[in-house]
Amino acid sequence: MAKIIPFKAVKPTRAIVGLVAARPYQSYTVDERESRMDYNPFSFLHIVNPGYKYDKVITGKERYKLVKNRYSEFKEDGVFVTDKTPSLYVYKIVNRHGQEFSGIIAATSAEDYENDVIKKHEDTIAKREQTFKTYIQTVGFNAEPVLLTYPDNDTISNIIKETQKEHAEFEFTMTYRDTHYLWKIDNEAIIETIQYEFKQMETIYIADGHHRSSSSYLLYKDEKEKNLNHNGDESYNFFMSYLIPESDLVIHEFNRLIKDLNGLTKEEFLIKLDTAFRIENRGSLPYNPSKPHHFSMYLDGEFYSLYLRKANYEFKTALDELDAQLLYKTILQPILGINDLRQDSRIEYVNGRHEMITIKTSVDSGDFVVGFGMCPSNVEQMKQIANEGLKMPPKSTYILPKLRSGITIYEY
Repeated sequence: MAKIIPFKAVKPTRAIVGLVAARPYQSYTVDERESRMDYNPFSFLHIVNPGYKYDKVITGKERYKLVKNRYSEFKEDGVFVTDKTPSLYVYKIVNRHGQEFSGIIAATSAEDYENDVIKKHEDTIAKREQTFKTYIQTVGFNAEPVLLTYPDNDTISNIIKETQKEHAEFEFTMTYRDTHYLWKIDNEAIIETIQYEFKQMETIYIADGHHRSSSSYLLYKDEKEKNLNHNGDESYNFFMSYLIPESDLVIHEFNRLIKDLNGLTKEEFLIKLDTAFRIENRGSLPYNPSKPHHFSMYLDGEFYSLYLRKANYEFKTALDELDAQLLYKTILQPILGINDLRQDSRIEYVNGRHEMITIKTSVDSGDFVVGFGMCPSNVEQMKQIANEGLKMPPKSTYILPKLRSGITIYEY
């Protein structure tokens, strides 16, 4: 039984929402961030980068306190306004490729996370969990929802469609040419219907935002333990999520770039590959793999296709079927000596929205020696891995939609 509740979102005013909304802080280069803050006083980047005001890099708890101050200033100046009634929010994104994503922004239960009603498919890093927990504990808000996915549901779908016939509270286009729409649902009967439909779902799945959800869970545990009058209704019992149906989720692969051959010559490397794969030289034209368990490889100016020799690889779990895991177990770890996919500086990742020509360019530049391309996984694989209690390797999926910060804010 998945529990969602309405909440009083803090939102920008309609006139400036497009100026406030921002991509996640880390997704900008330093030059991009500074350019946006130089010319846009309303950008949410001013809140999360408070040192900009003093032309100084500020880190740790000192930064968190200043983030809280900047946020308070935005509220005092009327940039942000708090809704008067608890609501759910229908949110639609139409990206520049014409893909549409529609779902509901709501507060979801930290207890559901604890009880595995909200299922995970990626490992988290304890240090990052603690860092973000301390951050939200100090600033008192979360400005970017976790992306969750649920089985397609006709009742919820019809409510979303009917709501979208009304005039949107927000409609704005970002510089990436993604157009965003938001509608508020404050009708109690409709909210109860949506809540009932989610209660019938045994599980929902994290698509993107594993660290944000795990950090929110740690916050919940901390605050629950400190509060002698805990009753389960406090704001820390929940975290903000954007819930979309499984059919709306788009999954791309992450391709791999490697800086060296672990001391092997090209010929020695190909001979070792031959144990696990049937190899065909495809020449200089970009080659894309056509189905699962097939890979493309770019090495020394040529593309290769790699076809798994299934007799030499054992499929025991859903994780074994995942191409990112298969590549790790057959090439990256045993041949190239890459054991830690998160920390090893010899590997980098390129999301699959970029063409294989990006792999070619990166290798031809001399920054990398070899690159691998693969087919994307799908929602069913992601769910099965989560259901078996397993975790994907890092950078296994590049999931759309990508959300913006500062459009709806959940306060603790």
